[in-house]
Amino acid sequence: MISRRNLLIAGAAVPFLSYARIPAFAATPKDILVVAQQLDNMTSLDPHEGFEAVGGEIISNMYQKLVRANREDSTKVDPVIAKSWEADADSKVFTFVIGDEATFASGAKVTAEDVVFSLQRAIKMNKSPAFIISQFGFTPENAETTIVAADDKTVKLTTAKPTAISFLLYCLSANIGAIVEKKAVLANASGEDLGNGWLQKNSAGSGDFVLQAWKPSESVALAVNPNGPYKGNIKRIVLRHVTDPSSQLLMLQKGDIDIARDLTSEQLRTVKDDANIELERKSIASLVLISLNQGNENLAKPQVWQAIKWALDYKGMQENIVPLTHEVHQSFEPKGFPGAVNDIPFQRDVEKAKALMAEAGLADGFEISMDHYSAQPYPDLAQAIQANLADIGIKVRLQSAENRQVLTKMRAREHQMALSAWGTDYFDPHSNADVFNINKDNGDDVKSKPFLWRSRFKNDDFAAKAEAARDERDPAKRIELYEALQREHMQNSPFVFMFQTTKTAAFRKGVSGFELGVLSEGNSYHDAKKA
Repeated sequence: MISRRNLLIAGAAVPFLSYARIPAFAATPKDILVVAQQLDNMTSLDPHEGFEAVGGEIISNMYQKLVRANREDSTKVDPVIAKSWEADADSKVFTFVIGDEATFASGAKVTAEDVVFSLQRAIKMNKSPAFIISQFGFTPENAETTIVAADDKTVKLTTAKPTAISFLLYCLSANIGAIVEKKAVLANASGEDLGNGWLQKNSAGSGDFVLQAWKPSESVALAVNPNGPYKGNIKRIVLRHVTDPSSQLLMLQKGDIDIARDLTSEQLRTVKDDANIELERKSIASLVLISLNQGNENLAKPQVWQAIKWALDYKGMQENIVPLTHEVHQSFEPKGFPGAVNDIPFQRDVEKAKALMAEAGLADGFEISMDHYSAQPYPDLAQAIQANLADIGIKVRLQSAENRQVLTKMRAREHQMALSAWGTDYFDPHSNADVFNINKDNGDDVKSKPFLWRSRFKNDDFAAKAEAARDERDPAKRIELYEALQREHMQNSPFVFMFQTTKTAAFRKGVSGFELGVLSEGNSYHDAKKA
């Protein structure tokens, strides 16, 4: 028997396939939004498994969570499936009351049973993003007793230790907290996979859209969830895999697509004054930084950390190399996150940098190698860094390699300096505070090898302060602790934060409402429409 969902998907697939054969540069249909972007960075559309940027964006437009971060004020969260929540006196038992609005594509209302099943499923499957909520003490063995439904509208979560409610809420706003329809998922389960095989390429959510078709490295088609919250005039979204930014621009200019997602500075310069194209820009949670390996005796000197930070011409690099794709940022929390510090304490001061080198006993400088990604803008940035550091006696040998090769070398502690990028995992300040402050064991043969371990950096004071901020129950005080830690870290760590990435979506005139988020999960078509 064909279910109502399968009938809807099958019926919707025909217009998608027909549209895919429309000749190049044909005007897009009024009720179909056509987007060109690079789609190869995705392996699964199961919300409790997928952890890549593009897949995460698609997932977030098909599923709802209990809460979501407020778009205007990052220190607040908004109700979605949950209409209210509270913590007990010990901050260990958290009660969520489910609202009446959320409805799955099947027409069934979202219940506490669906919420409990979803969160337990995320823990039991234990895929890559599970750590975001398992860090609260939930395990496959205890999930059925720590995540429970008190009744059809009430869910209770019991954490292993007292927890700041703001920390828990931000983590539940990530895709790992997506609510799936229990009945639909179990009906399509295979063995003990909890529906994972089916949900990788199907959807069972209550969000704005449902998955219509996914052809890896070719296209994704989404149809409006007839019972979901979307109220615009678009019936279907077609995402087309177009790797070349120049091709995306040409398609946008000719009207073959409505939105181009991957234009570089080169293309953006040509359209920034085009009256037929509008640009939506957003600083995203991706930071460009230099890591200084503390295994090198010269790089282990705090005066050298400072000298490098004062030697760099951040403003010049931003204006001349990455003017439309990055902005200067010097703290470990991305702009747009709760508690992010956007101070810019360092600027190019060669004399100050030279004085610090002399204080370190290195007035004559030293030679060092720096690994960097081979894709632009990293080679151009690396050359600028090389020139800046030469002015204070540091002779840098550049070593270019693919992203994965640079990361492999860093994970083996074999780099000296490394120019790389870090993308934040979830929307809470602890995500990056953990990465850049906590390393419990700096030994060579340890099981856990966090980011700090790669550069042989361990600071127990920073770790204690990061953990104290994580556990602080007062939301305002918690933010203050993160702000103080960032300012101290800027001055006293071997990590040189330089830039934060800016993403730009280019729209055809008459298209509006698509919003970019700090994390890809925040990229939303909820208000998208076409004139």
